[in-house]
Amino acid sequence: MAGKPLEHEKKRTLVQIAATVFFNGYAMGFAKGQIFKGKTKMLCVPVLNCYSCPGALGACPIGSLQSVLSSRKFRFSFYVLGFLMLFGILLGRLVCGFLCPFGLLQDLLHKIPVKKRKVNAKVDRVLRYLKYVVLAVLVILLPIMIRDEMNMGDTWFCRYICPAGTLAGLSLLAMNPTLSSALGFLFSWKMCILLIVVISSTLVHRPFCKYLCPLGAFYGLFSKFGLYQMHFDSSKCTGCGKCEKECPMDVRCTQDINSAECIRCGKCKASCPVHAITSTFGFDFKDR
Repeated sequence: MAGKPLEHEKKRTLVQIAATVFFNGYAMGFAKGQIFKGKTKMLCVPVLNCYSCPGALGACPIGSLQSVLSSRKFRFSFYVLGFLMLFGILLGRLVCGFLCPFGLLQDLLHKIPVKKRKVNAKVDRVLRYLKYVVLAVLVILLPIMIRDEMNMGDTWFCRYICPAGTLAGLSLLAMNPTLSSALGFLFSWKMCILLIVVISSTLVHRPFCKYLCPLGAFYGLFSKFGLYQMHFDSSKCTGCGKCEKECPMDVRCTQDINSAECIRCGKCKASCPVHAITSTFGFDFKDR
């Protein structure tokens, strides 16, 4: 049985790598230090993938949403919202578990052999709500409400927080040394956030996904009624606890298998020795 979770993780990692390459397939961008400006850049990808990444072939949905909300003539982007809702209903946080490049980075960092830490349960419970605050305040409300003399808002999350964007920007800086002269306090601030996320990822599994990611917060809203669902059969469960021990998001699998925190990585399912956990597309109303 020990080999099954390991085999599952290898397959999932391969899917994550393939998705990362697919979303960032403009290899010339990394070689030339230039971002891709083709027509596909007007289309959103379903993951947190910064527009400024030299290899990015599409636009980040969070960045796109903020750009529209902060524009001079405020408009609500039905395209971006509809796009996010479509993936929320179809896949939910399966996107986080299998497709997100920044999720892959955190998974790889956590494999570094250092002593792991457990966040205090009460602190963890409070911090889990922070990503919803980030979504509501930094992504939606502030770009709409705070305007300059030109009636333009700001992309608050992308500009002041997003570590994925900072990481993407580093590759541009490496290829364009002249950009370094324009760096200031804001870059230092964002580098601090990136370093905190990187270091904490070696100690705690997916801290950015748990506490800060607004896209994960949005997809989590669909966990209870999206088409992709996890199912727990209590009649088969032996109470061994392997599922909850393996869960990277610390979901209480036997009590709330479709928690908004679940990234659908499948580690609980792969580790269950009696096959009490399954996953399907569609609804099983017997579990409701």
